[in-house]
Amino acid sequence: MAMAKQAKPARLLTHEQIWAALDRLAARAELSPSALARRAGLDPTTFNKSKRITAEGRERWPSTESVAKALAATGNSIDNLVQLIGDGGQKAVPSVPFIALAQAADRSLIDDRGQPTGKGWGEVALPALDEDHAFALEISGDALSPAYRDGDVILVSPSTAIRRGDRVVARTTAGEVMIGELKRRTAKTVELQPVTAAQPDRTLAAADVEWVARIVWVRQ
Repeated sequence: MAMAKQAKPARLLTHEQIWAALDRLAARAELSPSALARRAGLDPTTFNKSKRITAEGRERWPSTESVAKALAATGNSIDNLVQLIGDGGQKAVPSVPFIALAQAADRSLIDDRGQPTGKGWGEVALPALDEDHAFALEISGDALSPAYRDGDVILVSPSTAIRRGDRVVARTTAGEVMIGELKRRTAKTVELQPVTAAQPDRTLAAADVEWVARIVWVRQ
């Protein structure tokens, strides 16, 4: 008597797969996660990285309603979302690692050389660079307006040479993250001019600056 083949157990979707698929959905529409949420009529922070893990460290999943609204807002179906969960979805559009600007202070996400690390990154479609360590940061709030507004995405290149007058992102050894225009850089100091007139220039001791990386592109 022939033995019936045992059915393979169904593969369960993981928290990381679902959020990665939503990041790819946003990337296909040339949107950041915040912009996708706004287009879907949701709170702009609905799909933010900070919303994916609770303060107690528990995984927070997107609601069925928010996923449905995101699909409708981008003209996609649930089948499209399932396709994005697979490996093939990762190659649908050129993308770079992506987090919120506020998360750039987290050394588990950006190391002391200014290079992305860890697993807490999303993906966003931006111009490709001939560099393995480029990453994108999303601006939250209007503290940097009018230079950068809420929802803008900046592309940061740790390997691109920096010259006077370039806009850069810098992180200090104390964990402060700032955006400014490089005025001067010597062996002892780094001088930055803020992008908003309301803030004074900053002169930092070189020993207190962990990394400085050039902003090479912005999507507004």
